[in-house]
Formats: sequence, C-alpha cells, structure tokens
Amino acid sequence: MSEVSLENVTKRFDSTVAVDDVSIDIDDGEVMGIVGPSGCGKTTALRLVAGFETPTDGAIRYDGEDVTHVPPENRNVGLVFQSYALFNNMSVLKNVTFGPKMHGVSKRERRERAEELLELLDIEELADRDPKTLSGGQQQRVGLARALAIEPHILLLDEPMTGLDAKLKQNLRQELGQLLEDLGITTLYVTHDQEQAMSMCDRIAVMNEGRLEQIGTPAEIYEQPANEFVAGFIGTANLLEGTIRDGTLSLGFGEVDAPETTVEEGDVTVLVRPDEIPVGDGPLDVEVTNLFYQGEHVQATAELPDGRELTLRLDRSRKTVGTGDTLSIDIDPSSVHVIQSTE
Repeated sequence: MSEVSLENVTKRFDSTVAVDDVSIDIDDGEVMGIVGPSGCGKTTALRLVAGFETPTDGAIRYDGEDVTHVPPENRNVGLVFQSYALFNNMSVLKNVTFGPKMHGVSKRERRERAEELLELLDIEELADRDPKTLSGGQQQRVGLARALAIEPHILLLDEPMTGLDAKLKQNLRQELGQLLEDLGITTLYVTHDQEQAMSMCDRIAVMNEGRLEQIGTPAEIYEQPANEFVAGFIGTANLLEGTIRDGTLSLGFGEVDAPETTVEEGDVTVLVRPDEIPVGDGPLDVEVTNLFYQGEHVQATAELPDGRELTLRLDRSRKTVGTGDTLSIDIDPSSVHVIQSTE
C-alpha cells in the first residue's frame, strides 16, 4: 500500500488545460473518489497517477518518492477500465495470472494467487471460461482480480461500472465497496456517478473544467458544498438568494434564524436540500407545478409566493397531491447552508 500525492499538477494538451493546478493527497488504504462532469479532467488525473501521462507542471509522489517521470510499468499500479480490457485469447485464469507472470512470479505462486482472488470474488467456477462469454458483471470481477493479482501499491478504477444495468450496479457497488474496505488497498476511483462515489469512497474530490472545486468526506460534500457547482452536481439543490441582518436570514418570502456562517451581514446564497424541507405542516404555502414519480419517493416542483421554484421530496403516501395543489412547508434554520456571497 502507498500514500499518493498530486502536488500542484497541471496537464496541458496544446492550448487545452485538462488538469489545472490540482493537489490531492490520498492516504494509505484510503478510497478516494474523483467525480465531475464529462471533460472535467478526472480521467486525465487518473492517467497522470498511473504514469500514462506526464504532468506539464507539478509532481506525482508515492510514499513521498517522486514518480513523475517513472514509466507506468515500474509504478506497480492495478488498473480497471470501463472496457475491462480483458485478453479474449486467454482463459479467465490466464488473464489473472498474466500480470504476476510479467513481474517474474513463479508459476505455482501466481496460480495460487489467482485462485485465491477468483474465490474471493466468487467467480472461481469461471476459471476456464473465455472472457467474451461472460456477463458484464462477471467481466468486471475478472478485471478486478487481474488488477489485484500484481499486489499493487495503488488500485486505479476508471468508470468500472459503465454499461452495466442499474440493478447490477447496485449489487456490485455494495460488493466492491466492502471488498475495498476489507483489503485496505489505496484506491483512486474515477466516476461521473455521484451515487457510486458517495457510497464507496472515504473522501471525494469534485472537479470541474480541470480544477479541483472541493475535497472532503461524502457528508461534507453533500451537506457543506463549497460553492454552487458542487451543490448542484452532488444531489439535488435548492439555491436561494437571501440577506443576513442582525442574526436573521431573510429569504424574501420569510425569515429564519441565521445559520452558523462566516458571513455576519450582507447578501448570501443558501442551499436547502429537498429532503430537509418538511412538507405538510409549516408557515409557508407553495403551489405544486410539477410532479415526478421516482419509485421510492415523488419529486415535486413547487412555486414560492415570490415566484421562485423549490424542489421538494414527497412521501409516496401523498398520492392525492396534484399539479396546482397547495402544500404547507417549513424551513429549518439548521438545514440551511450558506455556500457563498452573492457579491
């Protein structure tokens, strides 16, 4: 296992800045997620850690040692790509033993190591199968076993669940999250899927247009986003403009006690998550303008008295609620997060 650091890393491709002065420290045994929209630089950051790209500026370190210019084959990293990149001319077992073979591990040891991993991942019965005959979930497990077989210092996962159906993603998310926790291997997990990152990672780095917007635990990212981009990308956000005066937050349609913030006076932007707005008993009436049935809950769009819109989360038991209906809501000051000044 290793500690991994990106120190003020910038990567340019001609006039395009793919990664812009990014610094991230990944602790030994930590699962670090990098999330962001397509083109934000997250895969480039992973390729820099792997050694497939060299920074234009900055440094990559493993356990304090500068590996910026060390080729990928000498970094001992395990890689799992979204395509899995399995060798279709080899059996599952030979796919898993290939890496250790290239590292000079004896035939007996690499076979024992592969069989242990296949058993750990509950695919030992697939050892003699051709990879192209496997399902997506089975191929993902084989790809993970192959990456782990070289006993890497760091495991790099690049969108490993892309293309899998929703139910399989949910099952694999739970299994892979538990496996990474049990193994205690330092992991960098790149994904555009915020749910995967929130459920599997110890900390999350949010990137946008090559820049690092925020890094923190899933709870910190969700409950205390650093800016509007993070608030909107992670979860569903109600962003409201307000003013703090004399310990009171005015939101235009009502007032609440001002939450704890470094802003003592002035205009602010605040975040209120839909699941933090009680519906059914409160001093504020809103009009429902749209409803979206989402299985476990109903998401509603509602109009405030001043014309602004809120997103609400309704319990499925409210089946009689329709467009045009009026709902009573409340806003708890403790659920309001001031994310920035509107200056």
